Amino acid sequence: MEGNKRWVSGDLQHPDRDPDRRELVAQQQEPYGSVLSCIDSRVPPELLFDTGLGDLYVMRTGGEAVGPVVTGSVEYGPMTSGTPLVVVLGHQRCGAVKAAYKSLRDDKPLPGNLQAIVKALEPAYRQAVRQGGADPVETMARAQVTLTATDLRTNNDLAPLVKKGELAVVGAYYSLDTGKVEVLTGAPS
Repeated sequence: MEGNKRWVSGDLQHPDRDPDRRELVAQQQEPYGSVLSCIDSRVPPELLFDTGLGDLYVMRTGGEAVGPVVTGSVEYGPMTSGTPLVVVLGHQRCGAVKAAYKSLRDDKPLPGNLQAIVKALEPAYRQAVRQGGADPVETMARAQVTLTATDLRTNNDLAPLVKKGELAVVGAYYSLDTGKVEVLTGAPS
């Protein structure tokens, strides 16, 4: 979050982005966090948290959609090297969420494998419909973050690490307008 404060203020440090760091992590990595975020080109976790090479495991899918391969990728850091933090990062004006929302609302499937994203986001859609609100797409985007973080936090492999206090699984939301990351759920105490 300190890195995000630097991103918002423009006072960037660009840590761990030089040949010395590259040489240091060439043989072994020990990232302090994992981020599951959207594929959106405006939401690169390494930049908006002002981090560098070897600092984060980063997985990106449309709308933070998950399935077995993505879940396994998220589990990799905590389960193999003790990475103590997983952040599920949604964002404002998410195109994948908007497309899934319209597809589900209008009962019009998207072409090709895009429909797999729609299916993965359907629980968030149902929650957004129940919740209501002025902007149902934003409600759905936030619901997707919360549901995904909860699913990861309580899954069979990560839950024991969370229970022992060795892992925090945080849901967060990025504002395209301000650059600020807001923690929605799961902040460690």
